[in-house]
Amino acid sequence: MGYIQGEGRNQGTLFPVVLDDFVPADHVCRVIDAFVEKLVLSELGFERAQAAETGRPGYDPRDLLKLYLYGYLNQIRSSRRLEAECRRNVELMWLLGRLYPDHKSIAEFRRMHRDAVTAAGAELVRFARGCGLIRGEWIAIDGSKFRAVASIDSTRERLALQRYLDSIEKTDEEQQASIDPSGSQPPRGRIRGRHIRRVGSRATGQTFAQSPRRAQRKA
Repeated sequence: MGYIQGEGRNQGTLFPVVLDDFVPADHVCRVIDAFVEKLVLSELGFERAQAAETGRPGYDPRDLLKLYLYGYLNQIRSSRRLEAECRRNVELMWLLGRLYPDHKSIAEFRRMHRDAVTAAGAELVRFARGCGLIRGEWIAIDGSKFRAVASIDSTRERLALQRYLDSIEKTDEEQQASIDPSGSQPPRGRIRGRHIRRVGSRATGQTFAQSPRRAQRKA
């Protein structure tokens, strides 16, 4: 028994293959296409929303927006990856009409229209809710929040940090108030075993008592 065989690469067909046959009726590409076609790009802030009368023709912002939204929904962010997908992905061939924009054009479009793409994303959410694709009651975020490699003690919020600085200043003030100014002054004078104490204009001497061990050594 043999294997399941595919079609020959050079085999001709009586009826040419149509790209629309490869995209199901409920595919997300059809949603993106219908959504972008109803947008007024000039109101969202897209440049060159109307084609210029002179100069070299450029890509329609609608096509590049469709490409960006498709990549966003399919977790394809790199402009080079999007360029490669345009040449091998049948869904993108249908969505863009077999256009193959280079990665430079894709990256430049994304750089020039940051705010406009954000506004288009908000419109996409409203469009999906209007069509009943989402209800908008719950939002799930796939991800986690970490405090990097810093410990809890070394990571402080704004208010906690302000309280910490206030406590340090308060501690410094209390320590400065408890320091005796006379304790930081050097002794008036010490000459070996005799302590000199000044009283008014006279100096009186007082000899320290010698220990018995020290007296035996001298004897």
